[in-house]
Amino acid sequence: MATEGKGVLLKADPIANTFRDEIKSALTSSTRKPKLVGILATTSAPSKFYAEFTKKQCDALGVEFVLRKVGAAADESLAPGEGVEEAIIEANEDDSIDGIMVYYPIFGLQQDHYLQQIVSPYKDVEGLHVKFHYNLYHNIRFLDPKTLNSSRPTTSDAPAAVNDEPPAGYVKSILPCTPLAIVKCLEYTGVYNKILPYGDRAYGKTVTVINRSEVVGRPLAALLANDGARVFSVDIDSIQEYTKRPRQSADERKFHPRHVVHPTSMSLQECLALSDVVVSAVPSAEYKVKTAWLKDGCVCVNVAADKNFEADVREKASVYLPTIGKVTIMMLLRNL
Repeated sequence: MATEGKGVLLKADPIANTFRDEIKSALTSSTRKPKLVGILATTSAPSKFYAEFTKKQCDALGVEFVLRKVGAAADESLAPGEGVEEAIIEANEDDSIDGIMVYYPIFGLQQDHYLQQIVSPYKDVEGLHVKFHYNLYHNIRFLDPKTLNSSRPTTSDAPAAVNDEPPAGYVKSILPCTPLAIVKCLEYTGVYNKILPYGDRAYGKTVTVINRSEVVGRPLAALLANDGARVFSVDIDSIQEYTKRPRQSADERKFHPRHVVHPTSMSLQECLALSDVVVSAVPSAEYKVKTAWLKDGCVCVNVAADKNFEADVREKASVYLPTIGKVTIMMLLRNL
């Protein structure tokens, strides 16, 4: 864990184990094994590793996992992504399949976003369907499952969330696995204050999220802001502030029902100096968050495959999580 004078090096295992036990308990009351299908359409090494890791975790828990290879993953003479849409539709129509996950990236942002909408919302364990994204950004935490087939967005008639349990007739709206895994890690480390009301337990915390991707960075910033945090969302060409607290009036304390986004003129160094939590998800081995810029005692979370923090990060960070992959898989399996 920690060495003298340094912050804690926290592995994902103890966090993942709490959810592993929860999943095992749920499976014991199930009449059959849930079935998860993974669709691999490229020869990408990270995607292949993630597929193998998913299978290993499913086997350990007693979840049936089937990997369907299409395109270049099945035959290198085929183009990456060839046949992937057909594979998704086939899995949608197979009643024996409970969940579908697709290993992205395949074509690029726009066409991959189209594929994410092809996956049935009833089988989307990754939380990437527009129904779930709309709810995330509008801070709608529960939904009536009968509305999943509707093209209309969830209305404001959805009940307000007073705790983590959905009211009768409703279910939790699925959240993207990696952002949710990061939130669970922050809950575990005590960043979230359990004394505060549900939905506002990150109040008083300032967070910097580096890389505003549509899969991790932007939804994570929205989740944290909707939970009360002040969030700086950093991308290659801009920095934005996400918050549900109003800016205009110092004496008005009522907060917005969901986060709002403001531009900011602050630099990354200035954001980091204020931040209790720093999350970095930059897909580059060269990118490093400067330890000297960090706030003393902050919590640092590395989400990228490459380490985004300098080797001496624990000289400033009180807690450093170098990887969260095992927690992400547990979030995915909870969505089955």
